Amino acid sequence: MSVRIGIVGSINLDLVASGAPLPAPGETVTGASFARHPGGKGANQALAARRLGADVTMVGCVGDDGLAESALSILRAEGVDLTGVETVKDQATGVALIAVSPDGENQIIVASGANACVSERLVSKMPDCDAILCQLEVPIDAVMAAFERSKGLFAVNLAPAMDVPDQLLAEADLIIVNGGEAAFYGEKLLQNKGRVVVTLGKDGAMLYENGKVAGSAPAFDVTAVDTTGAGDTFSAALVVALAEGQDPESALRFASAAAALAVTKAGAQPSLPTRSEVETLLAKP
Repeated sequence: MSVRIGIVGSINLDLVASGAPLPAPGETVTGASFARHPGGKGANQALAARRLGADVTMVGCVGDDGLAESALSILRAEGVDLTGVETVKDQATGVALIAVSPDGENQIIVASGANACVSERLVSKMPDCDAILCQLEVPIDAVMAAFERSKGLFAVNLAPAMDVPDQLLAEADLIIVNGGEAAFYGEKLLQNKGRVVVTLGKDGAMLYENGKVAGSAPAFDVTAVDTTGAGDTFSAALVVALAEGQDPESALRFASAAAALAVTKAGAQPSLPTRSEVETLLAKP
């Protein structure tokens, strides 16, 4: 039986320019190719969890414009429950402007649009789930409402880094950050009563429990094409694995494998791996 994962988060359309060097401030670069893909940290995590075998309910907002259906298209096609997604009148659907260098590194600017309208009221409509995963591209009041509502595993990907209530830092069952975010939150992360996972790119990931190192997983050796969505894939995979009852180190390795596969293709949602692809990579010696 599949686990049910609730995602409270952002829904964007990604506008991607790839293949040119990332510009310095004030610089214009040419030679990029253009594509647009559904994205947003919340939507990426919802689709990643769905492709890894979970039943997924998405809570979020889109605008009443021509971009909304494109932003939701892959989620809808792959069976994510969108009854918790609301169309907001006179708001634009969130957009991410993404530049991807030839070696796969990226720069991202987000225009949040309707994502700023995700509310406690919407969260209250979410069904009971085995786990809830949030990020910080929607209002913190919605994140805290999900935290208070959670009856199972509550996980939060503290991205983008910003000030959040101390209660969230201390009492979330699982906090996921990258190295830069970990530096932003500092020692507050070590006061968490649950688990904290820090992703370190090519150096893998570290697991902390009660402020102490409790495990690690190395990164898988793959050729990076586009790192967009890799962190979202990791977060979703880790939550799915833990909700399924995998032990923390196995879950960490599962998440690392999923994230590695996500960087081997262009685009955030088009690159998200299936369960069988992750298991195939894990089975390799």
